Amino acid sequence: MTVTRCSPSLALLLVHGLSVSVLLASADPPGFLSLSCGGSTSFVDSGNNISWVPDGPYVTAGNATAANFVQGGSTSQLPLRFFADSGPGSRACFRLPVGNLPLVLVRPRFVYGNYDGMHRPPVFAVSLGRAIAGFVNLSQADPWVEEFVWRREKGAALPFCLHSVAGGGSPVISSLEVRPLPEGAYGTRLQEFGDNLLRKRFRINCGYVDDEPLRYPLDYHDRLWDADEGFSPSHLAAAFHIPVSFDLTGIKENPPASVLQTARVLARKTALTYNFPLDKLGDYYVALYFAGIMPVSSSFDVLINGDVVHSDYTVEHGKVGSIFFMGKKIESLNITFRNNSFYPQVNGIEIYEVLEVPVECSTTTVSALQVIRQSTGFDFGWEDDPCSPKPWMHVGCDGNLVTSLKLSDMDLGAITPTFGDLLDLKILDLHNTSIAGEITNLGTLQKLEILNLSFNKLTSFGSDFNTMVSLQILDLHNNSLEGAVPDGLGSLNYLHLLNLENNRLHGVLPQSLKKERLEVRTSGNLCLSFSSMCNNFSNHPSIPTPQVTVFDMERPLHSNRKTVIIAIATIGSVCFAILLILLAMIVQRRRRKEDDVISRTSREMQRWSAARIFSYKEIKAATNNFRDVIGSGGFGSVYLGKLSDGKLVAVKVRLDKTQLGADSFFNEVHLLSQVRHQNLVSLEGFCHESKQQILVYEYLPGGSLADNLYGSNSKRATLNWARRLKIAVDAAKGLDYLHNGSNPRIIHRDVKCSNILLDAEINAKVSDFGLSKQVLQVDATHVTTAVKGTAGYLDPEYYATQQLTEKSDVYSFGVVLLEMICGREPLSHVGPPDTYNLVLWAKPYLQADSFEIVDENIKGAFNPESMKKAASVAIRCVERDASHRPTIAEVLAELKEAYSIQLTSMSSEAT
Repeated sequence: MTVTRCSPSLALLLVHGLSVSVLLASADPPGFLSLSCGGSTSFVDSGNNISWVPDGPYVTAGNATAANFVQGGSTSQLPLRFFADSGPGSRACFRLPVGNLPLVLVRPRFVYGNYDGMHRPPVFAVSLGRAIAGFVNLSQADPWVEEFVWRREKGAALPFCLHSVAGGGSPVISSLEVRPLPEGAYGTRLQEFGDNLLRKRFRINCGYVDDEPLRYPLDYHDRLWDADEGFSPSHLAAAFHIPVSFDLTGIKENPPASVLQTARVLARKTALTYNFPLDKLGDYYVALYFAGIMPVSSSFDVLINGDVVHSDYTVEHGKVGSIFFMGKKIESLNITFRNNSFYPQVNGIEIYEVLEVPVECSTTTVSALQVIRQSTGFDFGWEDDPCSPKPWMHVGCDGNLVTSLKLSDMDLGAITPTFGDLLDLKILDLHNTSIAGEITNLGTLQKLEILNLSFNKLTSFGSDFNTMVSLQILDLHNNSLEGAVPDGLGSLNYLHLLNLENNRLHGVLPQSLKKERLEVRTSGNLCLSFSSMCNNFSNHPSIPTPQVTVFDMERPLHSNRKTVIIAIATIGSVCFAILLILLAMIVQRRRRKEDDVISRTSREMQRWSAARIFSYKEIKAATNNFRDVIGSGGFGSVYLGKLSDGKLVAVKVRLDKTQLGADSFFNEVHLLSQVRHQNLVSLEGFCHESKQQILVYEYLPGGSLADNLYGSNSKRATLNWARRLKIAVDAAKGLDYLHNGSNPRIIHRDVKCSNILLDAEINAKVSDFGLSKQVLQVDATHVTTAVKGTAGYLDPEYYATQQLTEKSDVYSFGVVLLEMICGREPLSHVGPPDTYNLVLWAKPYLQADSFEIVDENIKGAFNPESMKKAASVAIRCVERDASHRPTIAEVLAELKEAYSIQLTSMSSEAT
């Protein structure tokens, strides 16, 4: 377990009695929030000139108190907030107003200080958003400091919560800070692994020797940088501090100059090594910073856990570089800078534990639960996500699915239709909730396995049970059900317990209920039996109520069961050993076969004039050791490269987990090398060696359409309506070639704004055929394939049927057209829920020829007829029924007309 070091002066920033300037204005950067937990007054600390405010407006629970804090022989009072232990699972939350900040650092400090005189430091969990971020154990360290890096999701408030654990005592906190981080920081390599939260484990300023961490104002983002002496290998690595000015262009993390100006440099020809203790197996994200403060350039290899991640890494005087690494499932971390030529050096190291953020619960489920809460009038403390970081009270989850709801002993009165929206429920317990009348509104719950409606006032079965096909236990005892038991209950194939006790039922039970493994409980009714004796019950009311139980008796175990088990285990062990041998032989054969394929296919590719074969050494030289990342995705990273002839290229390096088999990779290269069109990004060549799969494309300096639509104001301003239409026409030409001009036909499968690239003259080319699919049969209407693509652009018909057609590309392209018209992304959680989905939101406006949703950057600067024609083709492209969509050739023709109308209008205005 590693705890961030907290110096006494930092912990005492909140101590009353220090020399602070109360109620004075400070020059906090925008977005800074510093909460004095349990504090009652605002103040500015004298050490860092940061404003602190009481936490009261940001939390609704807890008690303010103070702890004794000893420093230098004197005792001071430190305010803090504690939350009385109300049992395991209880939580207390702060609501942090992060607004539209894309990336923030959250730093809580926890102090016990024996404030209660019990000498029992608490243990508790903390969460950020939907993720459990860690556990705090103040018996191991007091104070305890954590730092988290969080990426903004929907909503403007970030929940930070303290969770009680069994026997852990009352959670306590002394301060909570929020700091904005640069947009796009800590994203290299990391975004390839989905949603995540970063927990800081180490952040060190190499060569820094002060006991106090370096922080704001030296670090504009107020990160805490510790000295590295505790991790330094030996006296052979000298510490240097040399003031040099640096250009940080391209280094989105924006490390402070004070960190870059200090370094640990190895003066001898050996290795500079750091060992970082990790207390558990996990995924870790490493950021290394290098700045040329020495008068000579350094060149060295960088190894992590013995593996070379960069060879011949060069640090030039006056320049800054960085390396990012993602370590999967590691439990120790060794970072080595091995001498190659001149002197290994490093200026800063950051190490974060990567915490997975659970997938959020569906909006339908959340809305249904909130309606149920409002209808009951009970305050269940239901806030944020029902399943993460921990399930709500009365709610059970499986991942992000709500599978259990238990609301017993509450006054519901009725089963409202909202219960039918909880489609993933497997358990519903509504016993003793005053429900009366007919059982209704549950027919949609086809996954429901256990339904408990006992101890209510129900009088009728209703008809919903016919569709509740997964039901296993139905408990209806102690109600007022009347009449006969419906025959439909016998059609429930998985039902094994039906409890009808203590109702007003009578008559013959359906014979369909008389089956094995089904227990039927009927005592306490007027007369209920499988025999016909209850048919005449009204004429013979004195007949006692028969009690019926039908169940499956298990057969007794045979005496030789132990012998059978031993025999089975022996045979299984032998089979398992044989299976291991066979698997080893298959793997070895596949490796030999793949090596043969690579060798044979490489020789064949030498004859291809379209695709050049690069060596890995050439790729490293072209990309300057993979220094300049210009893009990333699920496939890996894209680097800017420069070939020996001076031509700029984009180098796409596949991740290990996305690499194809040799045959598949060469087939993809062969396909890409044959696709040549002025509106398609061309393949320059490839590399397949050193366990690498690398594609080299032409480089387009204008960036993607997404960059220009959603980037800086200056970029958006250059995209007038005419240029947007020109880009749309170019992209449609590229897709038209794929659908109609190539043989075989090609379906792109991932058309989106970020896959439409622009050259210096804003001419557009479609890129990234990584998910593309060939249509080999000339008369084929579709290809059946697993659903792949990008959320917001995905064809709903393809998603539902897994049948991919050219019309799937048309749908995605229609979303792109809507983006160009409206100037917003396909999915957005800003605003009311009915605006989240661009297609659903924009279609009614555009169908009514209402242009009020047009992008503000082009309002008043387009010809209405041109816009009307483009909007019309866009909304036809995104029709849910693919048969109602135009072909890409038809789309291209109409876009050309819209473009021509706009150009004519502009020409007329100019004259």
